[in-house]
Amino acid sequence: MTSPNPAAKRSFAQRISGERIVLALAAPVLAVVLSVAICSVLLATSGKNPFDAWNVMITYATKSDGQVAILNRATTYYLAAAAAAFGFRMNLFNIGVEGQYRLAALFAAFVGAQVDLPSFIQIPLLLVTAMLVGGLYASIAGLLKVYRGVSEVISTIMLNSISVAIVGLLLVPGVFAPSASSTSNSIQTNPVSDSSHFFSIPTAGGDLWGFIFIAALVGVAFQFALTRTRFGFDLRATGRSEAAATASGVNVKKMVVISMVVSGAIAGLIGLPELLQNSYYYGQSFQSGLGFLGIAIALLGRNSPIGMAFAALLFAFLDATGNQLPLPQNGAFPFEIVAVMQGTIVICVVVAYELVRRYGLKRQQQKVGAQLAAQAAATEKKEVSA
Repeated sequence: MTSPNPAAKRSFAQRISGERIVLALAAPVLAVVLSVAICSVLLATSGKNPFDAWNVMITYATKSDGQVAILNRATTYYLAAAAAAFGFRMNLFNIGVEGQYRLAALFAAFVGAQVDLPSFIQIPLLLVTAMLVGGLYASIAGLLKVYRGVSEVISTIMLNSISVAIVGLLLVPGVFAPSASSTSNSIQTNPVSDSSHFFSIPTAGGDLWGFIFIAALVGVAFQFALTRTRFGFDLRATGRSEAAATASGVNVKKMVVISMVVSGAIAGLIGLPELLQNSYYYGQSFQSGLGFLGIAIALLGRNSPIGMAFAALLFAFLDATGNQLPLPQNGAFPFEIVAVMQGTIVICVVVAYELVRRYGLKRQQQKVGAQLAAQAAATEKKEVSA
């Protein structure tokens, strides 16, 4: 009996690997193409030239200031996506990222304004504060799910509303905000101390936020924890089948709570780039909506650290360049087209992934059929020769 040809085996493995890569890239690319086509039709219907709009966006993205703006936005978006994706990998839908990061940013701003330590102590203190607040707030949903069977979707949505009330309760003059001023109607915390300011990298296009390295570190830790640790194996196993994980000795209840805490801790970092590198205080106008945007980016990136990086860059590109569209010198395009594009991308992602999944399943069935036919033919040939 002859052994299989090693070269043939390698060629077959390379073809399988190549097809997997193509299928993995096909869905997001198809989603973006469909979204661009839909938005082009909408722009044309409104009387605007879609090619002029894309030209404005691409031209701004090639400039140094546009690139810095995109990278700074992508830093925040990536952290939001990582927070949502960690729960998704456990099959937990942490919809409460929005409330977790806003509450964490408020407490970090308050601590940063009250404490003034050397930077190498102050900044880690604020990072830990934000992660603790975000993790503790997310743990409420985990505990409710484990001990009372409450769906994390319902509890985290409710906790989002509660967080708004908590912020409103604390962000008042005399509590987390200074006493009311006769010269301003805005309510905000005191500015954080100078030692709380995170470093930036000066470039020709402006200051590149140093928090981009924190985002990269989160991505590396995310990948390492999921693929190189026992915790990551238990998390993925529980996400695929709680019954199978329990049978293998995994404490599912413990994993649910820990996963929610870690997801909330990552969410606590979302507001810090804005707090420590731009506004330096928490106020009524503090950036909102990042939690829900992170869910969309995580879905587009398939909950993969590398995939989410590209998805974060795409959404940051749409936001940063979209700000140029309403300017009169650029044609006064409606800025709402950016929100439309982001929404259509999410919808198209669902459709594209389903189409690619069905195609991949069909291809797999064809390969299995071809292999079985080849084995049957070889067996028949041996029997005839015998």
